[in-house]
Amino acid sequence: MIKLIRQRIGVRIAILVNTLLSIVIAAGAAYLINQQGRSLEEQFLAKGKMESLVGAKSIGRILEEAVDNGVFSVSDALDTKYVEIPGFEPPKYHTKYDSYLDKAILSLEDEFLKDKSIIFAVAVDVNGYLPTHNTPFQHTPSGDKQKDLSGNRTKRKFNDPVGIAAAKNQTEGFQQIYKRDTGETLWDISSPIYVKGKHWGGFRIGMSPKVIEEVKQDHAISLIAIMLAVILISTLSIFLLINRALTPLREFTRIASDLADGNVDEKIESDAEDEIGQLADVLERLRMSIKSAMERLMRKQT
Repeated sequence: MIKLIRQRIGVRIAILVNTLLSIVIAAGAAYLINQQGRSLEEQFLAKGKMESLVGAKSIGRILEEAVDNGVFSVSDALDTKYVEIPGFEPPKYHTKYDSYLDKAILSLEDEFLKDKSIIFAVAVDVNGYLPTHNTPFQHTPSGDKQKDLSGNRTKRKFNDPVGIAAAKNQTEGFQQIYKRDTGETLWDISSPIYVKGKHWGGFRIGMSPKVIEEVKQDHAISLIAIMLAVILISTLSIFLLINRALTPLREFTRIASDLADGNVDEKIESDAEDEIGQLADVLERLRMSIKSAMERLMRKQT
C-alpha cells in the first residue's frame, strides 16, 4: 500500500483531497449536530410551555364550571384548610374539592402523558397541594415507603423550592430545573391557573431531558450516517476522476520511456487544451527533434 502511494501521484492527490474534504465535512457535521440539538431542545421547551398553558386554562375552566353549576363555591375551590389523611408519610390531605377533581381532571391530565417526553402533568394549588396526580402515580399504597414514594404521589404538598415557585408563579411557561425526590432531574414548566379572577395555583409539566437527549442522539446518528455516506461517495468519485485525469500522463510516461530507448516513430497526440495537451506538444517536438537527429546521424554514417 505504501509502495502504491509512493508510486502513484493520483493516489497521493486523492488521499490529500479526501482528507481535507473529510475534515471540512466533519466540522460541518459537528456544527449541524450542535445547532440541531439546540433547535430540538428549544422546540421541546416551547411545546412544554404551550402544553402547560393549555393545561392551566383547562383546569381553570373545569373549576369555574363546577362553581357555576353549584358543585362547590369559589371559597371551596380555593380551600386551603387541608385535612390530613392518616397513615401516610409524606402526609396526604383532602380538601373540599379534591374528590371532584379526581373525577373531573384525571383523564385530561393523563392525555398529556401520551407525549413520551412528559413525565407528569398536574394541577397544584398556591401552596403546592396536588389533589389529583396522573394515573401512573396513583397506585394503591403498598406499605413500602420507597415504592410508594414514586408510585403513589397524589394528594401531597409539593412545597419544595421548585414546587412552591411553580405553584405561586403567575408567568406563562415558567421554566425551572426540578430535582425530583425520586432521583430524576426534569424540566419543570408551569403556567398559572385562575378561578373567577383569583390565582388558584399552577399547572406543572415535568419533561424528561433523557427523552430529549435520545431524540437528539437519533438525529445526530442519522446525520453522521449521511455524512459518512457523502465522504465514502466523494472518496471513490475523487479517486476515479483523478485516476482518469492522469491516464494520459501515464501514457506519455510510457512514450517518453520509448523515446529514451530510441523508439521515435510513434506520433504523440492529444485533444486536450490544458497542461496535458501542452505536455503532448512538447513531447511531440522532442520526438521530432530526436528523430531528425537520428536521421542526420544515420546519413553521416552512410
